[in-house]
Amino acid sequence: MKFTLSWLKQHLDTDASLAEIEARLTMLGLEVEGVEDPAKDLGGFIVAEVLEAEKHPNADRLRVCKVNTGTGVIQVVCGAPNARAGIKVILAQPGTYIPVTGEALKKGNVRGVESQGMMCSWRELKLGEEHDGIAELDAGLTVGAKLVEVMSFDPMIEISITPNRADCLGVRGVARDLAASGLGTLKPLDATPVKGGFKSPIGVKLEFSPDAASACPYFAGRLIRGVKNGESPAWLKDRLTAIGLRPISALVDITNYVTYDLARPLHVFDAAKVKGDVRARLARDGETLLALNGKEYTLDSSMTVIADEAGAEAIAGIMGGEHSGCTEATTEVFLEVAYFDPIRTAATGRKLDILSDARFRFERGVDPAFIVPAAEIATRMILELCGGEASDLVVAGEEPDWRTSIVLRPERVAEPGRRRGRHRQAGGHPARSRLHRVRA
Repeated sequence: MKFTLSWLKQHLDTDASLAEIEARLTMLGLEVEGVEDPAKDLGGFIVAEVLEAEKHPNADRLRVCKVNTGTGVIQVVCGAPNARAGIKVILAQPGTYIPVTGEALKKGNVRGVESQGMMCSWRELKLGEEHDGIAELDAGLTVGAKLVEVMSFDPMIEISITPNRADCLGVRGVARDLAASGLGTLKPLDATPVKGGFKSPIGVKLEFSPDAASACPYFAGRLIRGVKNGESPAWLKDRLTAIGLRPISALVDITNYVTYDLARPLHVFDAAKVKGDVRARLARDGETLLALNGKEYTLDSSMTVIADEAGAEAIAGIMGGEHSGCTEATTEVFLEVAYFDPIRTAATGRKLDILSDARFRFERGVDPAFIVPAAEIATRMILELCGGEASDLVVAGEEPDWRTSIVLRPERVAEPGRRRGRHRQAGGHPARSRLHRVRA
């Protein structure tokens, strides 16, 4: 599970340092596997200004630039199409470590012209995927200033999640655990209902026999019309990129974000491609589905699918289908938020050999009480980033009965023979003894 420090602090109000957070996570059993701090490799980069950009005498696509470093003017040969006079850039001078290559920069000679530095793209600094041109900085920045002093960098934290900690497969769950340990306060989550402007023309149904009803006991959805599925804003793309996800489009990015932010996988269908109502049911033996990964799968009656009147549109809890996937032309979407049986989801994933972020969470158990709130949060994000108008929420089924009561008998805990270090069978293991005491 990966997340950035600023992402964590969106949910956790804390003054704790990165080192303190690392230590507390490990104490809680959320072992820190690594921390990537971009700033540690960027100490040698400075803000510079391009004074001149003339055509290279021996190459049509190269420019010879005069660059102000704050302490002097150097010559840099650059092939970026946006290299021009007047822009502020990120400059690496000879000896500077370049993150993308893992090597120190050396003076070069490009087509017979000396180059005394390099103006960098975001990808060369491992701060994004943009590589079509050099990075352009704010015009108000001081020439010669260190990059790490004028920009904020967001450390990325990776933690190991044991199978029993499905609640920490979302950033909010990690923040909740840290807050419960006393390291800060959990910020409130806004799940205010979005007022629907019309009745959804697409309904939801649960079509299971009584003995298979647990496959999907709870299903919520709504239609959102008039959306524009363009590029996501920079903050959203940056968060996804930081944890290794490729931004695709606003609608897809929103579903990925909610999955990692709240441990709540969900899906959006292109409503124009959906025929009739959406229903959860068991697949039919031999039924096929072309999934979003471009592969066709043959299903059987042990698997749950989301379908319309024409056939299966998604493998429930695992992956959507290509037929009803959202594209740049999508203007109406149907949002699906449901609870799927963990065991059936895991078995389906193994049979089909699909490992997705959704499956990883559903098979470990997502929060069954977080269906409607998640639908409201995702709806609000879609409206904010893509525009449009939402219908009333449509719901089928109800929250499964998952709550249990555990009886603690304090008098048994207090018995002398059950105190720490005294209840151990000969040749036994302390961990098993502790487990025996708890169960007693």
